[in-house]
Amino acid sequence: MKTLTIRRPDDWHLHLRDGDVLKGVIGDTSRHFARAIIMPNLVPPVVTTADAAGYRERILAAVPAGDRFQPLMTLYLTEGTNPDDVAAGKESRLITAVKLYPAGATTNSSSGVRNIDNVMPVLERMAEVGLPLCVHGEVTTSDVDIFDREAVFIETVLDPLRQRLPELKITMEHVTTKDGIDYIRSASANLAGTITTHHLIINRNAILVGGIRPHYYCLPVAKREHHRLALRSAATSGDARFFLGTDSAPHVDPLKECACGCAGIYTAPNTMSCLAHVFEEEGALDRLETFTSLNGPAWYGLQPNEETISLVKQDKPVTYSPRCDTGAGPITVFDPMFPLYWKVQ
Repeated sequence: MKTLTIRRPDDWHLHLRDGDVLKGVIGDTSRHFARAIIMPNLVPPVVTTADAAGYRERILAAVPAGDRFQPLMTLYLTEGTNPDDVAAGKESRLITAVKLYPAGATTNSSSGVRNIDNVMPVLERMAEVGLPLCVHGEVTTSDVDIFDREAVFIETVLDPLRQRLPELKITMEHVTTKDGIDYIRSASANLAGTITTHHLIINRNAILVGGIRPHYYCLPVAKREHHRLALRSAATSGDARFFLGTDSAPHVDPLKECACGCAGIYTAPNTMSCLAHVFEEEGALDRLETFTSLNGPAWYGLQPNEETISLVKQDKPVTYSPRCDTGAGPITVFDPMFPLYWKVQ
């Protein structure tokens, strides 16, 4: 196969930041993707419907002329979130989901949830009005090893929550373990998972072997090889419960290449080329559209995009800039460590 045409994809987990970074990175998503669920962990976070409306306007103002892109807004769940505001955001169709960050789990998560009991009134209202919850599925207690935090979260937080409120629709974002894949597959309803581009390609060796390489550091951190293979199996299976959420997370290089570097990998510019490579390796190019363009809209109750994109396999590797220049500084683009031959036409 030399040419593959699919419905225009969507990204169901995306960081755009704000200000000069937003202006510098938005085009890398809007060129290829029709819609994206936008993460709310700004400083200060997007905690109210009014905050989300303002952020949406800034995003739309930054989209390059000629690109058609729809940001799908989320709210940052705090222990002070107002259930009425959340319901109003859903009713207005501005809010697509609410994001649960365990406090301290990742970038700009200090305002997140420390005790799930304190947000149950919000979660109960979300279940009532049919608003999905997106979760960063890791515990943050210091006695749990960083490589085990997803599995412990499933056991101690997610499963009890689902038993307590089974009608709540939950997206387990950026699944990184076989434990997460198996747990989603075991669910009969109301649970799905996004899988990132980079977790399909790297394991923890990429971060640590040959020296610490900060541009492969992300949260949840990449795990052992058998977990990566489980992610590949799920992503390429066609199972409707798994779909693309890149978790593309731009940080300017000085914030990555320092003594305490930020977590996040910037994959927006070459995600589709990387995914075509992965799916071809797995003999599943015919299921790339399902993963990138069909399962996500079905989960969120939306129609697939009518527009299409085509990927063409070249004889020579695709060339792309290794950095994205922004007004705030350069951002290093994800290097998959192998040449890419599939190019978005």
